[in-house]
Amino acid sequence: MTGIRYALFATAIGQAAIAWGEHGVMAVQIPAASESQTRMRVLRMFPGVSEESPPAAVQSAIDRITDLLDGKPADLSSIVIDTAQVPEFHRRVYAIARGIPPGHTLTYGEIAERLGDPAAARAVGKALGENPFPIVIPCHRVLAANGKLGGFSAPGGTATKLKLLRIEGAEAAAQLGLFD
Repeated sequence: MTGIRYALFATAIGQAAIAWGEHGVMAVQIPAASESQTRMRVLRMFPGVSEESPPAAVQSAIDRITDLLDGKPADLSSIVIDTAQVPEFHRRVYAIARGIPPGHTLTYGEIAERLGDPAAARAVGKALGENPFPIVIPCHRVLAANGKLGGFSAPGGTATKLKLLRIEGAEAAAQLGLFD
């Protein structure tokens, strides 16, 4: 894939990665078990991508992601993402999820209702499971309706989701007993 580049960067939860192209961030990779596994996940998404120093806009995104994972307030809403390769339904789901502020949560069903289709909770879950922008599109802030954590397809699974919710001090998650 020409024109796509990536960089690895250190966070409080491990070595993460970000990939970008001409129209913005194309993917964020939550830390895997090792730096080499994080790198391999990026290379599977974008075969032939080159590792480079990030331009200023991408470095700003990295800094804000790092701050958030360090437990500092960080606004990720202005990070420019390239959703050209994302299905329309997913874009609609991601727009709603991106509007969930740190420390708050919604359920898959609540997002489906906001989409105007209360029966689409499973489709919402599928779209979030395919989210190429975790943290920037905060799929970790979406919970199951039954008071459970729900799934999380990023490395570390639900343990990573719980870690992210703890970092953000998610009140709803604490009230559901997810931190016990």
